[in-house]
Amino acid sequence: MNVIDIHKKAWSGLQARRRQLPHALLLVGQRGLGKFELARLFAASLLCESPREDGRACGQCLACNWFEQGNHPDFRLLQPDALTEDGEAEEGKKKASQQITIEQVRNIDDFLNVGTHRAGLRIIAVNPTEAMNRNTANALLKSLEEPSPNTLFLLVSSEPLRLLPTIRSRCQVVPIAIPPASQSVAALAAAGVAQPERWLALAGGSPGLALELATSGQTAWLDLFVQRLASGRQTDPLSLAGELEKLVKDSKGKLPLRTVVDTLQKWMIDLTLASNGLPARYFLPQQVQISALADMIQPVKLTHAYRGLLTRRREAEQPLNARLFLEGLFLDYRALFAN
Repeated sequence: MNVIDIHKKAWSGLQARRRQLPHALLLVGQRGLGKFELARLFAASLLCESPREDGRACGQCLACNWFEQGNHPDFRLLQPDALTEDGEAEEGKKKASQQITIEQVRNIDDFLNVGTHRAGLRIIAVNPTEAMNRNTANALLKSLEEPSPNTLFLLVSSEPLRLLPTIRSRCQVVPIAIPPASQSVAALAAAGVAQPERWLALAGGSPGLALELATSGQTAWLDLFVQRLASGRQTDPLSLAGELEKLVKDSKGKLPLRTVVDTLQKWMIDLTLASNGLPARYFLPQQVQISALADMIQPVKLTHAYRGLLTRRREAEQPLNARLFLEGLFLDYRALFAN
């Protein structure tokens, strides 16, 4: 999918800023909208020696060749190692980090203090910006507070409220909106996705996440998950926990526990909507089943259960025991149907 075509308004806004670039831009929006790809294409267009009329990089000049090969002298990318590796550690080696490290931030000091190629612009992209602990964020803040001349920071975030307020205050925010559903459905269909409406709804309207879900090869767990949850009070929490634990292990990191919790949160939101006579937002094919289940649950229980899931979501990052964590998750779900 072409993110520039999907986000024409945001792209036009970025191009308008070329006349007087700030020292830092923060692209924000929900996951799966293509924010990083948009930032990457904008960086390429700024470094291009012969950009097209619409602002896109020409793709032919020496600068574009350097950029596509990942070795442009005036571009640096800060992102977790896990995003550039397969995430699976070899025996005897540490697993790739899920965080941007303070060493990565400190390593750009020399880059910021040397001249740029052909006296042009230097760009540092940070993705995702929330993947930093406080010490790392403070190290980055020092560079944002005293920016070098001809330097642009391109920050990308799906969770801007997790960023230090001082970082947000030093950036011009560029909101990336959810594109019209019809446009996203057409783009997904053109990419060969079957049932694009289903996947787009499950992705909350984000076409990139919808494409990822539809082509991940991990849909078996989702089908099992939905089938078991639709059983309501007949759901067997221990059995479901055992089945999902095996799928999580077999996925080798492609199905983290937080994804299970996120999906259950979406199911709970649809139950809450149904209890208020509203249509489902995420699980469109299960609309009838969800409505029937919602009639069996006291609304106040749904509110308490969703609040509990917010805590579970944090625990999912580092659970002491995955099996016990999943059992507790689904025992709480079945308890919704108790009289």
